[in-house]
Amino acid sequence: MRIPKFIQMILLVVIVFLVFKFTIRPQIPSSLLSFYMMIVIFAIFIYVISDSQLLQDFLKPLKSLLVVNENKLIEESNREIRQLIFAFLPIFAAVFTYLNMAVDAKAPAELRSIHPAPPLQIRFNEKPIRIEGLKNPLRSDTANFDKYVEEGAVIYFENCFFCHGDNLDGNGHFAEAIDPKPANFLDHGTIAQLQESYVFWRVSKGGQGLPDEGTPWNSAMPAWENVLTEKQIWKVIIYIYEAAGVEPRRWDKKPK
Repeated sequence: MRIPKFIQMILLVVIVFLVFKFTIRPQIPSSLLSFYMMIVIFAIFIYVISDSQLLQDFLKPLKSLLVVNENKLIEESNREIRQLIFAFLPIFAAVFTYLNMAVDAKAPAELRSIHPAPPLQIRFNEKPIRIEGLKNPLRSDTANFDKYVEEGAVIYFENCFFCHGDNLDGNGHFAEAIDPKPANFLDHGTIAQLQESYVFWRVSKGGQGLPDEGTPWNSAMPAWENVLTEKQIWKVIIYIYEAAGVEPRRWDKKPK
């Protein structure tokens, strides 16, 4: 049996949705999924209207269902389907409106302290590093500073922007799937209040490196010491501060 073009296109949209929804990991945020589906539907629309015969085949089931013929007769089967559609549409609209307007009863987002107390010393791949009083060793190399910023940008967009966003505002592709959301580096309550050694600790150890005694706080960030070298982390920290347009807090200076 030949499947009508209209049904073919509907099945194609459903299949693409199922592929995007259930086969891609980590899961695509709902806003991004909606955007992708809009592109798919628009592409199908362009394909259908590109050929007049294809367009007629596509519209034929709709015309036979919704348009009365010249003799003003409607097939009995089409009459029943039409009645079901007009009965279903207001019910669907009411349910859709309710689901989007209903108050969410889920528990509030988990609390997080943005700046938990840092340890005095950490081990970076078994190398001891003292956090207290530590400065970014690359910042004093003024001759290569611009190069470090450029290299840090490459590292950021290869590893960090998926969560923290291309604008450093915490609205990356995966941000909606993370609770609590990634830090917004443009917020003057985040990195502008911190020494670079503090940021080095948080990037290196991620959420799993947070101390237990300061609960509640949480972070979904991985431990980047397993991916990046010590020098790469210092470079990406330089880029983050430069891109955010803020200066790091110095050990000898209190924050404003």
